[in-house]
Amino acid sequence: MKKIIFVCLGNICRSAMAEMMMRQLVSENGLDSEIDVQSRATSTYEIGSKPHPGAVDELKKHKINISDHHAQQISRQDFDEADVIIGMDHQNITDLKRMAPKNDVRKIHLAYQVLDQDKVIEDPWYDHKFDRTYHQLKEVLPKWLEILKDEKSDGN
Repeated sequence: MKKIIFVCLGNICRSAMAEMMMRQLVSENGLDSEIDVQSRATSTYEIGSKPHPGAVDELKKHKINISDHHAQQISRQDFDEADVIIGMDHQNITDLKRMAPKNDVRKIHLAYQVLDQDKVIEDPWYDHKFDRTYHQLKEVLPKWLEILKDEKSDGN
């Protein structure tokens, strides 16, 4: 089974939204038994917190299934088990690379890297533009799913 982990600072906005949106994409493609989707934080600020109400409201608008989510910090076990770790912005990438065991740094990618862009998934915690976050994630997640499906079919 392939494992993808989405990561942001607190794991209550961007990465939580990415997890729930990607889980729905995985399910719609009949890949629930082949791709595991998780999300984590780089910080301890929000550990145990539920997703931000703005994130939940935005996902509900788009009929995305809301899972029982509580923020967690990324762990050594996560680095070991993940096939792909997706950071939402440049600071997430810096923090992840600092935290990761040397052999796992290659698993870390910026979300927009999949579209050959250096853009970031902007943090709605500050400006409450959860619709922007939704649309940015909607742009990149199908491409990440394609990559996971291609790796699965290659036997990697």
